[in-house]
Amino acid sequence: MSTARSYANAELTDPPRSCPDELDVRELEKRTRLMRIIIRLIAVSDLGSRDIARRAGLPVQKVSDLLAGRLEHLNVEELYDLRRTLETEAPLH
Repeated sequence: MSTARSYANAELTDPPRSCPDELDVRELEKRTRLMRIIIRLIAVSDLGSRDIARRAGLPVQKVSDLLAGRLEHLNVEELYDLRRTLETEAPLH
């Protein structure tokens, strides 16, 4: 049996693979927009990562993951929590 033929047979018998970390494009876009907003808010904030995490009720590692661009480690709710926390702490100009 040729490799191509066995591969075709495998496709028919194996269910489609789906990764639990697989993100819908719209969901990824939403997370990316939130991440950019949050990073800007962090940049103008006087708070450190620990304070931000504590006030948002999240582990410090989540804030570190966000700052390192590891967006897949945070869900949309956690991102909204961070945004709300930072917006209430943002200095008024």
